[in-house]
Amino acid sequence: MLGIFVLIDALGWEYLGQEDFLNDVLKYRAPLQTILGFSSGAIPTILTGAPPSVTGHWNLFYYDPDGSPFRWLRSMQFLPQSILDHRVTRKVMKELGRRVLGMGPLFECSVSPRFLPWFNYVEKKNIYGYRSIAGSQSIFDHLRKQRIPHKIYSYHDLNDAEIIDQSIRDVQSCTARFFFLYLSEMDMFLHMNCDDRSKVEQRLRWYGKALRGLYEAAKSVDPDASMTVISDHGMTPIRHHFDLVSKVEELNLQMPQDYLAVYDSTMARFWFFNESARRSVDDCLRRLSCGRFMSDEELRTLGVFFEDRRYGELIFVLNPGWLLTKSDFNGKGWMPKGMHGYDPQDSWSYGIYLSSHRPPVPVRTVADVYSCMRATAGIADA
Repeated sequence: MLGIFVLIDALGWEYLGQEDFLNDVLKYRAPLQTILGFSSGAIPTILTGAPPSVTGHWNLFYYDPDGSPFRWLRSMQFLPQSILDHRVTRKVMKELGRRVLGMGPLFECSVSPRFLPWFNYVEKKNIYGYRSIAGSQSIFDHLRKQRIPHKIYSYHDLNDAEIIDQSIRDVQSCTARFFFLYLSEMDMFLHMNCDDRSKVEQRLRWYGKALRGLYEAAKSVDPDASMTVISDHGMTPIRHHFDLVSKVEELNLQMPQDYLAVYDSTMARFWFFNESARRSVDDCLRRLSCGRFMSDEELRTLGVFFEDRRYGELIFVLNPGWLLTKSDFNGKGWMPKGMHGYDPQDSWSYGIYLSSHRPPVPVRTVADVYSCMRATAGIADA
């Protein structure tokens, strides 16, 4: 049987609402609980069925002072911040990372070059390729190993419209029986337009029409063909902003002498080099109402606990609808209308599972998609 899986980045369950989004075709529908954090953790879980604590893939930057490809930069700490954190310096570090240091073609110098020597970058390989997720084998590894004809499409090669057009041609002309499409553009669209219902409806109509064409092409080749549309997470409308960076800087601690921090859009991750710094940051953040620290027990339950604390000794997550005014991943002047990376139980964070065929297992989280893909592709158990 020919099977198609389409991953639409950030298309949340809440955005379907009363919309007729392929309701007549994709009759089996359910919300998916995502992974705490971002696509860098959720998508590897979709592709492997394993949580970040197994795959090793959670947030993009992690603490690795001995293995950092940028550790040679420590000898340049004498340079002033105006030089080390200059936009030209960041561009040079980005190109060095991509072309010389093996950080992958999508590496961005989000962390200040002054602190890069203490960090590594998890997504060095194209996760839609083979043997690209170190901690677990992906659906693509199994397809290749068992010689199941398949096609994979992502933004690495084509935009969303081109991916759908190419996949229609391939469905009609090639012998592949499993197709995986990653459509990335909805993520940025919802970041900027999630509060405009008419624009969202218009965008959904475009995707619906395009995917209907793909499904009809598949059915013309194989009347039993299936199509499943999923997402990695949703998109929560932003209602509040908070300058957490300035709040921590008011403590007059020094990086990297006292601590290190990475400020993701909706969370802050800290590592400490003395107990005084730990207590100061802990006391400061516990007084805030915009978010909370995640306990080790919660992190274990969510599959994002790392014994070596590579992703943070203390992890502070904003409440749904809050956004850091400044972060390592929000460009200057970029104020999105929506964001993800909140508590996975936030209803706006739920992804989607929409399928033409009944799923072979109960589908509740993004990890369950993996078993559905295996069954559709006919991958035999090892």
